[in-house]
Amino acid sequence: MDDSVVNRAAAIKLHNELKELSRTTSSAFSVGLIDEDNLFEWGVTMFGPPDTAYEGGLFKARMVFPKNYPFEPPTLTFESDMWHPNVYSDGRVCISILHNSGEDPHGYEESCERWNPTQTVETILLSVHAMLGHPNDESPANVDAAKMFRESPTDYRRKVQRCVERSMENF
Repeated sequence: MDDSVVNRAAAIKLHNELKELSRTTSSAFSVGLIDEDNLFEWGVTMFGPPDTAYEGGLFKARMVFPKNYPFEPPTLTFESDMWHPNVYSDGRVCISILHNSGEDPHGYEESCERWNPTQTVETILLSVHAMLGHPNDESPANVDAAKMFRESPTDYRRKVQRCVERSMENF
């Protein structure tokens, strides 16, 4: 298939998803375009889940979609400080549904847990929101955060609370 046709199909899908998300209110996140002329980069505000260490936080993130979306997953990168076992130090989110489809070369994830084109922006963001409150410390992107989460939960909560406080200062 011609690249311009694929790009156009991705743009139409993203336009429709953005339109649908703008009609609904979510207690988990809000989204919008960073640049009105670019449907492939979205700004995200992730609301810290209630009853978790992240409660009260307003975390800025950027979602970048490939030109052949939904056949490949987008990337999601927190721009706010984030201390979490499943977030790399540069802010990139590491969650199964954002890993390319197919077999996991490391053998950790089932192929059904990985990206598939039926995922939507909403399902991705709801999964990341849930991940904040329920880290997977068995397969960490941030080993230090995972170790602290397991071995020193009080210090972990304290460090996350500083991220929450800084996130609110930036709004």
